[in-house]
This record gives sequence, C-alpha cells and structure tokens, in this order.
Amino acid sequence: MRSLPFTLSIFLLFLINENIKAQDLPQIKSSEPFCIGKTLTIHSKILNEDRILNIYLPNSYNPDSVKTYPVIYLLDGSRDEDFIHISGLVQFGSFSWINMIPETIVVGIANIDRKRDYTFKTHVKEHIKQFPTSGKSALFIDFIESELQAFIKSNFKVNGTKTLIGQSLGGLLATEILFKRPYLFNNYIIVSPSLWWGNESLYKYKPKPYQDYKSVYIAVGKEGEIMEREAKELFQKLNAKKKDNTTLYFQFLENQNHGDALHLAVYHAFEKLFSVKKD
Repeated sequence: MRSLPFTLSIFLLFLINENIKAQDLPQIKSSEPFCIGKTLTIHSKILNEDRILNIYLPNSYNPDSVKTYPVIYLLDGSRDEDFIHISGLVQFGSFSWINMIPETIVVGIANIDRKRDYTFKTHVKEHIKQFPTSGKSALFIDFIESELQAFIKSNFKVNGTKTLIGQSLGGLLATEILFKRPYLFNNYIIVSPSLWWGNESLYKYKPKPYQDYKSVYIAVGKEGEIMEREAKELFQKLNAKKKDNTTLYFQFLENQNHGDALHLAVYHAFEKLFSVKKD
C-alpha cells in the first residue's frame, strides 16, 4: 500500500485538527437583528413626496408613561449619514454615570436631495449651474414647521425642548432657520456652515428677534480660509446683537477637517448646551 505524500498528510491532519476545534466552539442558539431605532415613512403634502425618518428612542421610553423627552432634529439623518453616530452620542451622554445630556429622542431626517432642500434661492449663476435643483429651502422649512414637528408631537412623548443639528449645507439651513424662524428650535448646533452659498448673501439678512431663550453653538474645523472665516463671522454677527436670552459658543477644531468635525463638535455642544447637574 502506497503511503500518502508528506504534504497531503500534513494537510489532512490540519483539516482534522480544525474540525475538532470547530466542534469545541460555542454554537449559535439564536439570532435576531440589533436595532437602535425605527424607520418611518411619512407623506409630505408640502413637499409632495414621501420622507423617511429615522427615530432613536431612549431606553426608558414608554408610550404609556407620563414622562416626556426633548427632541433633537438631525439634518443629514439617513442611516448611512449621521443618524447612527449622533444617536450613539445621545445614548452615551445620557447614561446616568455620564449625565451630560438628558435622555432625548433623535429624529433623523433622511435626505432625498439635500442640495434642493438646504439651499435658498440665489441669482448666482455659478451656484445655480452647480446645483440645478437648488433653492427650495423655504418649502423644506415649511415641512419642518407645519408637518414634521406636528407629527412628532402627536406620535411621541415629547416636551417643548427642540434642538437642530446641521453641518455643511445642513449648517447653512440651520443658520437660515435661526435667522428667519428662530422660534422653531430652542438650541442650534451649527457645524461648518456653507455660508458661501449665494455669495454669502445670508449675512445681509437681519435676524428676526425672539423672546424665548436660545442656545447656539457654532464650530468649524481646519477647513480652509473661506469656511473658517465665515463660521467666525457668523459668531461675531450673532454676538454683536446678543441679548440676555441667548447663550452663544464658538469653537475652532484645529485637528478636525470638513469630513470629521461633526462628531467632536456635537460632543462639545452637548457639554456646553445642556446643563445636567452631576450627582
């Protein structure tokens, strides 16, 4: 009887050994999806289209409870954008041993066409050519005010505290809302706003006054002379007219860029905007 070649013998021994090891490993007893929230589709009459919302609910959330929660409205809130990591920050910050932010609902507004929804009308030909669907932010803000906030209020246990988070073009939209309809939110987290849109024409708009209290956090990373200047000038414009009913913060994140500034900025914003007393 011929013996097996040495290399083949080694290979068979390896397979036998691996099979024995596999039999010793724990076996899967059950498997189920791991979810951090729910996805809803609603129809907007104002926008004449369906819109997807990603919702994070705190661990203690119970629809039968009398407890209510603040709400964070997150622009660029799709699953593959900012919803997951911002919801993670909210969960982490609301742990009792961290106590940085109260337990909060997160409403991520998934995008269809952010260049359309986050930009106001402009006559700058270069911008119109670059973003041919642009200029519909007024409609999108109408959707937020008349449909989205009303829907969240009627379907979830919310209190009156509302925060808006926007970066880049989302930061442009958040700034427009702060200037034109400040009553829509209590807190504004504006990161790397694209204020270059319309040749910086939003600066010329006189912000509407408000009576209730506002907290505004503005941040920018190392993102080039134009964006850094614009973010700083936004802070200076708001600070020049700041009254006792406004808390205002500015932060330059020198080690971050346009791609990674949001996560760290939101963490710092939570630390500054939400005063949760430590035990």
